Amino acid sequence: QVYASRLIAFSRPPPSVPVCAGGGMTLIMKTACGDINLRLRPDSAPITVEYIVKAVKDGLYNGKQFYRSDFVIQCGLHGSGVSPPGNLPKNETRSGTFISNTRGTCAIAHWDVPDCGNTEFFINLQTNAHLDDAYGGYCVFAEVADDSSFATVDRIAQEIKAKGGVAIHEVVAS
Repeated sequence: QVYASRLIAFSRPPPSVPVCAGGGMTLIMKTACGDINLRLRPDSAPITVEYIVKAVKDGLYNGKQFYRSDFVIQCGLHGSGVSPPGNLPKNETRSGTFISNTRGTCAIAHWDVPDCGNTEFFINLQTNAHLDDAYGGYCVFAEVADDSSFATVDRIAQEIKAKGGVAIHEVVAS
């Protein structure tokens, strides 16, 4: 399988993206409600995965929060006073392996212009197929990896509704 990163093609995932045993790549989000393990999907969105992993390695999500809960829970730099490291150069919604916005998938948030996504992303709480095409589509780059993580996602959704936000202590790539 070939992964493309900008104009460079790799026969394996780009070196900046960690590879786990068995070839899987993950992020672990350590939150006030528990941990969320996310399986990255460079087959779907290699540029996006590389961008998010770099943001994680730069510590951009540490000390931030999940702040939205309706049909998704959303996090990023919103309201933190920290600027994102530029926008993604491309919306990869249909560039690689297409993954629909179903429960547990993670996608890049953007305004109503498709190529303006950055560090803001959300985890779908339900199937949101309308997001596959709205404003150019919302690019899925990861998915919740296990039942314990799904339980944490659901706890976060409830906590946001009750208290307005849930702290993200640390996010690590492993």
